[in-house]
Amino acid sequence: MTTIRNIVLVHGGFVDGSGWQGVYDELTRAGLRVYIVQNPTRSLEDDAAVTRRVLDGLDGPAVLVGHSYGGVVISEAGTHSNVASLAYIAAFAPDKGESVNTFIAAPPVPPILPPVEGFLFLDRDEFAASFAADLPDQVAAFMADSQVPWGVDALAGPVTEPAWRHKPSWYLVATEDRMIPPPAQRMMAERAGANVVEVIGSHAVHISQPAAVAELIREAAAR
Repeated sequence: MTTIRNIVLVHGGFVDGSGWQGVYDELTRAGLRVYIVQNPTRSLEDDAAVTRRVLDGLDGPAVLVGHSYGGVVISEAGTHSNVASLAYIAAFAPDKGESVNTFIAAPPVPPILPPVEGFLFLDRDEFAASFAADLPDQVAAFMADSQVPWGVDALAGPVTEPAWRHKPSWYLVATEDRMIPPPAQRMMAERAGANVVEVIGSHAVHISQPAAVAELIREAAAR
């Protein structure tokens, strides 16, 4: 069995790649080479292109990892030849023609405010409860106040050919997630034929439970 040495981490909406710090620390301590994609979350097409540029520069195969909306990005970009496996962390795993909008139309609906000039934010007062319920209050407040605008075009962007139909996949279900309901996560994971682990955590499980997330990624790297 050959362990994949490269790990590429893709963040979701409303946040940036700094949320991967704890997972990065866990993986680099294990001797893996970790890359953080700073996708601008303006459109799926653009975010997939940014991710592919990172993949283009690798010296070998990688595990491509996505959190939340990052799961849409890795589903679109993961057909790249340098991607050996996929890992979804409390993430959307759309099928062909599906987008984020496919999944958030049904209740419970996240507390997303009406768009302003084509960009979305989460209601600051509801950010902690919906996104980061298991993080310290001060950390959740900082995240709420440092939100990255999420483009409405990114939510509407449909996946053209889902990578999980062609690459082995792993999925971490966050059982206390209030952004992507756990039943929806389980449905997407089952549909993708993913190896599934369930962790008690909020949507920000990659921040609150970095060791558990890193363990799942190491499993995907040891395929």
